[in-house]
Amino acid sequence: MTRPELKIISGTSNRELAENIVRVLQTRLTDLEICRFADRETFVQINESVRGADVFVIQSTCNPGNENLMELLIILDTLARASAGRITAVIPYYGYGRQDRKAQPRTPVTAKLVANLITTAGANRILMLDVHALQIPGYFDIPVDHLFATPVLFNYFKESKDEYVIVSPDAGGVERARFFAKLLNANMAIIDKRRSEKNKATVMNIIGEDQIKGANLIIVDDMIDTAGTLCSSAEVLAKRGAKSIYACATHGVFSTSAIDRINKSVLDKVVVTDSIYIDNKGKDYKKIEVLSIAELIAEAIERIHEDRSVASLFLDAGEEQVVAIE
Repeated sequence: MTRPELKIISGTSNRELAENIVRVLQTRLTDLEICRFADRETFVQINESVRGADVFVIQSTCNPGNENLMELLIILDTLARASAGRITAVIPYYGYGRQDRKAQPRTPVTAKLVANLITTAGANRILMLDVHALQIPGYFDIPVDHLFATPVLFNYFKESKDEYVIVSPDAGGVERARFFAKLLNANMAIIDKRRSEKNKATVMNIIGEDQIKGANLIIVDDMIDTAGTLCSSAEVLAKRGAKSIYACATHGVFSTSAIDRINKSVLDKVVVTDSIYIDNKGKDYKKIEVLSIAELIAEAIERIHEDRSVASLFLDAGEEQVVAIE
């Protein structure tokens, strides 16, 4: 049986990543027109046939989150109405992922709402990367492939001759930090912090403090937003005698004055991926290093298109990570 034609479509949130992905796949982006009317309504038109095709839409729902999400929904609806064979939403960064549960009375579970919207708009399958909470893939009533950027970040630090201690920035990130520590054959510590308000937390204690003094530390997280908590945690670790302090995260959200805050901090370097487009025009990113996830996503797209296992991508990284995927 002839396999449906592979087509890759890019929204406007991270065109550079999409171009890198098609370069790896040795194909091209489907001709798509996206424009905004005077009142900021989004208009989408596909300028070539997608009938019966296996279509992958690459769009991070990052800042401006509402606009990029709406753009994704409109692209999906357009493809469904154009009789695409199968539509996979490739979401390198899943916005609203932190609103994953009803933590207080009379609050929404917006991560679930967004999942419903994407499915209703026409997606048949989801490919996502390092969502904030592992229950989010379960919010979809369609197949979800959940990728992890750990191999990309791990390879960066593996090339160094230094020995590291891995630090989890909070109790919720212990599994992520433990897996990273296992890959690097490193010890780990955990920061115990209390969140007094949104985007603000106070370091109360360090579990495994005896590992900190004189050590090269890597703070491992899924995202860096305002960087306030990250920088204050690094300051506490420096006062406890750390030799050097790195941070790595899949998603560099970098809201408000995050970059300035990082540049003024005791952090030696912050390593993120290009899941979110980083526009360095007019900004000093001297402490930021961006690694590409284009090859990882391209390989996953190829495997999905050919109906091959995506989980086996991570078999070399260790059995625990594969368990987390499935």
